[in-house]
Amino acid sequence: MEVKRLFDIPYYQNEKFPQKDALVDKRNGNWIPVSTQEYIDKANSISRGLIKRGIQAGDKIAMISNNRSEWNICDIAIQQVGAIGVPVYPTIDSDTYAYIFNDAEVKLCILSDQELADKVIAIKDRVPTLSEIFSFVDLKGTINWTELMVDADTSLDEEIEKRKSVIQPDDLVTLIYTSGTTGNPKGVMLSHNNLLSNVIACEPRLPVDRNAKALSFLPVCHVFERMLLYLYQYTGVSIYFAESMDTIGDNLKEVKPNVFTAVPRLLEKVYDKIIAKGEALTGIKKKLFFWAVRVAEHYDVRGKSIFYKFKLAIARKLIFSKWQEGLGGNVQAIACGSAALQPRLARVYLAAGISVMEGYGLTETSPVISVNYKETNEIYIGTTGTVIDKVEVKIADDGEILVKGPNVMLGYYKKPDQTAEVLKDGWFHTGDIGTFVEGKYLKITDRKKEIFKTSGGKYIAPQVMENKFKESRFIEQIMVIGENQKMPAAFIVPDIEYFKEWSKQQNLNIGNCYDEIAHNSLVVEQIQKEVDHYNSFFGDWEKIKRFEIAPAPWTVESGELTPTMKPKRKVVMEACKSQFEKIYNS
Repeated sequence: MEVKRLFDIPYYQNEKFPQKDALVDKRNGNWIPVSTQEYIDKANSISRGLIKRGIQAGDKIAMISNNRSEWNICDIAIQQVGAIGVPVYPTIDSDTYAYIFNDAEVKLCILSDQELADKVIAIKDRVPTLSEIFSFVDLKGTINWTELMVDADTSLDEEIEKRKSVIQPDDLVTLIYTSGTTGNPKGVMLSHNNLLSNVIACEPRLPVDRNAKALSFLPVCHVFERMLLYLYQYTGVSIYFAESMDTIGDNLKEVKPNVFTAVPRLLEKVYDKIIAKGEALTGIKKKLFFWAVRVAEHYDVRGKSIFYKFKLAIARKLIFSKWQEGLGGNVQAIACGSAALQPRLARVYLAAGISVMEGYGLTETSPVISVNYKETNEIYIGTTGTVIDKVEVKIADDGEILVKGPNVMLGYYKKPDQTAEVLKDGWFHTGDIGTFVEGKYLKITDRKKEIFKTSGGKYIAPQVMENKFKESRFIEQIMVIGENQKMPAAFIVPDIEYFKEWSKQQNLNIGNCYDEIAHNSLVVEQIQKEVDHYNSFFGDWEKIKRFEIAPAPWTVESGELTPTMKPKRKVVMEACKSQFEKIYNS
């Protein structure tokens, strides 16, 4: 069969390579598989239930959930009846839920736990279109999703087929509200073809075979993880859903996946934990560990001497094999996106035989624009790889990245003016600044809107600097500031966990909680040393002249970070008002 719409994918899998473990969840200590046929059957039973409840083509249904097989089943069920799925981040607040639900005119909501149910129930009276709330488990104030399931019924089945038959590839299939770093989220309208074209273009770059395993733990409401779930299904890869972000380490060892997705901050944290274990070693073991790390930091995919390759082989056998075991032992690739990956980290992971494939994209491009191949001659460290098939990229005169192709969104929902601002003459204006290396490898340098001038007229590219400073194991988060000020400065969140390890090794007492540790004079002194070191990589006009410790860690829950771990600059500025005054007015 030919796959033309996203809901065709499970049927295609069932025809070409039916899986016993198409989708797998861990329940009560056991991994419970859902076969391809069961996946289809359950999706059809939910489609029947939606029709019985009066859901029409074009109606909006919100889903707020952790990663689980039920999410995917409902996703297909919603699509088959012509309704529009609205995936929503679990971590946002009730007011944002109310805004999204009203903007999209959501009719039904399906969610996964009591905390989410309480947030949605609290806004139900503010959303006149919302009629019912369903949940994947028994929760107060909701209807169990099994009540949506309806057994085979000739008239309902005929209605499903009738609705499916009129759905075209370019029809709207989902509204994804961008997390955004400023203002209310915008509803990005994506068609079947937007996402499906991305699946097909990325298939040659997925370096795993049919019957491989993927572990899914990044938010499924994010387009990056969602597109990859479709890609796994399209290629016959079994999808295992991690229990939570806290259990990833255990789940990796249990599932032994061949592939998973990650954001740079997660890879940074994994690396920091590995280094902390190395710091705890003694004698020859410690020396050997850090010798291997130094070898890895000079890794490149091509052009290295035979002597270097010999050293790398020893490092892989003695040290890096244990790193691979920590990720389950079978990882062939980690797809990494949503923010820039430190080149040093990319070198170390690749040297360790862990293929990190950095890519670039946006919600508006479904999402992938470019990605590094696993093949040796198609990885260029420090770039996001080559542009995928059928997508065009050009660099505007001011350095902005412009994109054209079947993956580019239909537009922003109910926002024709904002759509017109970014879609001009068929080209999507990404707002990112970049360049091509060697004529084909796309390198992202900054966000256009975030580049600023100091009062002396010097341009500062904060993301480039922040990415460099975060190479320090002592710095958890940093935000470079200084627009229209006499000098660049920064707010810094120290890496409290690493400082605890450091203080043990140094036999120092620096406190226990964030406030004690972050403002301890020894900690501030060490941060200053780190700032001085990383300043050496920048011109005099770019160097961080002063910094202040943030009053509290930045988190998704407290609102300073987007769900993909990027700082919301306006929110951080508000949270650090007194620190700003101290830097510039003292």
